[in-house]
Amino acid sequence: MIFCFFISAKLSLIFLVAIIVLAAALALIILKTYKVFQNVFRKYDDLNASVQENVSAIRVVKAFVREDYENSKFRKASEKLYDLFVRAEGLLAFNNPVMMLVVYGCIIALSWFGAQFVVIGDLTTGELTSMFSYTMNILMALMMFSMIFVMITMSAANAARIAEVLEETPDLSNPEQPVTDIPDGRIDFHHVSFSYKHGSGEETLRDIDLHIKSGETIGIIGGTGCGKSSLVNLISRLYDVDEGSVQVGGRDVRCYDMEALRDQVAVVLQKNVLFSGTILDNLRWGKEDATEEECREVCRQACADEFIERFPDKYNTWIEQGGNNVSGGQKQRLCIARALLKHPKILILDDSTSAVDTATGTKIREAFAAEIPGTTKLIIAQRISSVENADRILVLDNGTINGFDTHEALLQNNKIYQEIYEAQMKGGGDFDQPAKIRKEGEQYDGK
Repeated sequence: MIFCFFISAKLSLIFLVAIIVLAAALALIILKTYKVFQNVFRKYDDLNASVQENVSAIRVVKAFVREDYENSKFRKASEKLYDLFVRAEGLLAFNNPVMMLVVYGCIIALSWFGAQFVVIGDLTTGELTSMFSYTMNILMALMMFSMIFVMITMSAANAARIAEVLEETPDLSNPEQPVTDIPDGRIDFHHVSFSYKHGSGEETLRDIDLHIKSGETIGIIGGTGCGKSSLVNLISRLYDVDEGSVQVGGRDVRCYDMEALRDQVAVVLQKNVLFSGTILDNLRWGKEDATEEECREVCRQACADEFIERFPDKYNTWIEQGGNNVSGGQKQRLCIARALLKHPKILILDDSTSAVDTATGTKIREAFAAEIPGTTKLIIAQRISSVENADRILVLDNGTINGFDTHEALLQNNKIYQEIYEAQMKGGGDFDQPAKIRKEGEQYDGK
């Protein structure tokens, strides 16, 4: 372009006009295409989520014979994605005709005005030929430049999504001078209120005032959605409270280093996860350098040794991904053993013996009382039999404390606990417990 201006500044103005036209056209194409690509990638998310959901729940899909429905749903999502891609590529395709228009427009304009300049003597034939040569180089460079902008458009939509992740800041953070030493498993809730969406007004827990001594065994019971899991999640600071404070070992959990706090709070969930590897590999998630003897001991406490010893390879038995080659009860006992290997100050069992029969559950709780007396144990359960021997039982109702006392006291004074107890006992209790014996002559009411 510099050489073109040396030859003829007037003719070189043609390139400036071409660049302005090309820039305006590219800006319009990019602006419209960028929005379409943003929508395309959101639809990609929906499609991937659908596939992931179907793969993880393939047994349910087959059990309810919903393959055709799921295939139809996937096909519709794919078609929407296809239509968006066609639209985006259609907009990008306008780049080629615009580029050709600019290229041939420049050549025609250069030929027309260049010929006039040659006739009047302002330009020689050789200079005009040089201008044509330079023009083709310039226009090819502009064509490559426009293609780069098209690629940038697609990349910018991807970059924006990546930036969303990189710029995301966690709601929870360590204090400036975090405390790493947790003295004991004492737990105190001081008028705690909590909601998952702060400021929404939909409180999951309301005015929870609760004090648990170190080493106590506390049962937690209540209806679905009453806030049992939310309550224990606040102890390891998976969430922060809206009002009040949660204290562990006499100090607010927000003062602790989160890693140190969570290392002293072991949680065993109802839906547990095992990883591909041997039983020993899975147990050592609780303590990386644990010896085989330590692993055997915690398995004995969790009543897992009885089925492990029946395996040909015993503790070297290979666990498939997700623990698919062991039963639900066996998986729960292995996860309890893994949690015990941490030697935590606080042990939370979130309905983690739901797949274990009552006799085995009783053995596990007896082992807890004998082997880890100094550990504070919180047992969330749906069955009265799982918590009746606890030191105290917390009854939650709609996010508030309805009762907090011993089994015997609650049976006397708490209406909700009485209703749960009567319903479970009259319904026959667990499969290995006999139903409540009716008095002679009493008729069964069918409830």
